[in-house]
Amino acid sequence: MARFVARCAMRWSDMDAYGHVNNTAYLAYLEQARVSMFFDRYDSTFAGGTLVAHHEITYLRPVVYHPEPLRLELWVERIRGASFDVRYDVYDGQTLAAQAVTRLVTFDFATDRPRRITKEEKAILLSYTDEPAEPAAPGDPTQQAIDELDGQQPAGEATGASRPGAAGQD
Repeated sequence: MARFVARCAMRWSDMDAYGHVNNTAYLAYLEQARVSMFFDRYDSTFAGGTLVAHHEITYLRPVVYHPEPLRLELWVERIRGASFDVRYDVYDGQTLAAQAVTRLVTFDFATDRPRRITKEEKAILLSYTDEPAEPAAPGDPTQQAIDELDGQQPAGEATGASRPGAAGQD
């Protein structure tokens, strides 16, 4: 199945003091896209309840406000007994600006506990499965800068130095 594509308008108030879209605004974009995806095929299957358990966002490029909406591509992966992940690629024009994942848990509000994913729910979730976009290339200058700031060797480069206590050393 192809990815679900949602378009999310940025708001002028989404910008921060640095002149780009603030990181917190992305949560609203993810929510808007995720709700659009589920209402695209809504048949009350998930009416029993679904909660967000976890969000994770990797910011790849800053986004500056403009009137064109962001394009979010969504798909489902890691379907388990009572949870599943929704993955997102966030594009500013043709540029991959962020990647994210939301862990959702099916929930029974009457018992106040997680519940098993039904066969019907699983069938809908499976219809949204797809493969992610390629991560940043090893030669990507932004990723190299992040690696350097994190004190890591850029991807694809060996240090050539051995560390004390490594195998074969005392």
